[in-house]
Amino acid sequence: MAGANGSGRLPERQAVASRARGGLLVLGGFVALLFVLEVANSLMLGALNRTFGLRPRSADGLLDIFTFPLLHANLNHLLSNSLPLIIFGFLVFLSGLRVFLTALALSWLGSGLTVWLIGDGVTVGASGLVFGLFSFLLVRGFFNRSWRQILLAVVLFLGYGSILLGLLPFVAGYVSWQAHLGGAAGGVVAALLLRPRHVPAIRGS
Repeated sequence: MAGANGSGRLPERQAVASRARGGLLVLGGFVALLFVLEVANSLMLGALNRTFGLRPRSADGLLDIFTFPLLHANLNHLLSNSLPLIIFGFLVFLSGLRVFLTALALSWLGSGLTVWLIGDGVTVGASGLVFGLFSFLLVRGFFNRSWRQILLAVVLFLGYGSILLGLLPFVAGYVSWQAHLGGAAGGVVAALLLRPRHVPAIRGS
C-alpha cells in the first residue's frame, strides 16, 4: 500500500512543479513587459499614460480598462507593485492556469469598471490586480473549505494585511482606492465562481 500511495503522489508532485515553473515564467514575463512599457513611457515623457490611462466616465475610457494596469506613474510605482504581483500571482497560478486567468481577469475588470464609474482623474497601475489576487487568496479557502488554503490566507494576512488599508479613501490621496476596491471585489467574485459545486465539510485530524 505504501508503494501505491508513493507512486500516486509522484504525478501530483510533478504537476505542482510544472505549474510552479509555468507560474514563474508567466509572472516573470508579465512583469518584464511592464518594465519595457515603463521604459518606453519614460522615453515618451508619459505619453502612454495620457493616451491609455483610464479616464473615468468617458466613452473612450471604457477601452482604457484593458490598458491602464499595464502602465505606471513612474519606476517607483512599478517597483512597489512588482513584488506582490509576482508573489500573489505565483501562489494563485499553483492552482492552475484556468484559476489564475479567471482571478486575473475578474480583478482586472473589477478594478477598471470601478475606476471608470467612481474614479477621479487619469488612473494607471497594476495595484488593482495585486489587490484582486490577494483577496482571492484570502477568501478562497473559506469557499473551498480547505484548511491548507485558510492557513495560507492567515500567513499572507499577517505578512501583507496592512496593504488592505489601501481600500480606504482617506489613507493616501495619491493612490486609487477605487482601483484597489474594484480589484479586491473581483478577486472575491473569482473565488466564489471557482468554488467547488459540492464542498466537503472541514474535518479535523
